[in-house]
Amino acid sequence: MLYYLNCDSISFSKIYFLNFIVRLIMLDRIGITATSLCALHCILLPILLPVLPLLGLSFLADHAWEHIFLLITAAMGTVALFSGFKRYHKQLYPFYLLYLGVALYWIKHDFSETLEPYFIIGGASLIIAAHYINLKLCNNCKECHDDVCTS
Repeated sequence: MLYYLNCDSISFSKIYFLNFIVRLIMLDRIGITATSLCALHCILLPILLPVLPLLGLSFLADHAWEHIFLLITAAMGTVALFSGFKRYHKQLYPFYLLYLGVALYWIKHDFSETLEPYFIIGGASLIIAAHYINLKLCNNCKECHDDVCTS
């Protein structure tokens, strides 16, 4: 995304900074969207399971597909959180929330089917909270001029 700004009032480093902020916010929003879609997939799968073979989409019901999607979500979340961590807030607790949420998702099959929705909702909530907190921490630190934000 390119911003058209008056060259007399702003430097090129500020333009780069604004573009970085836009990309960082987009990574967190993509992470929130991917986690929400994964939770929706897990919740709706029992309803749609009988129809999947008729549509040729039976691979979506496989546990391997869920684990692959979860690993991609975790990798994307790590990149989004690390960019905010490195550039702004230096806080580790968004990472704790992300990995705890991924762990809850991962182990949901080890328990009874009646408990799976609680693991899905809990894991998705933790992952979304990690991205949301990262966004808030980055927004709070935008005005910091030191290497470490004090807010």
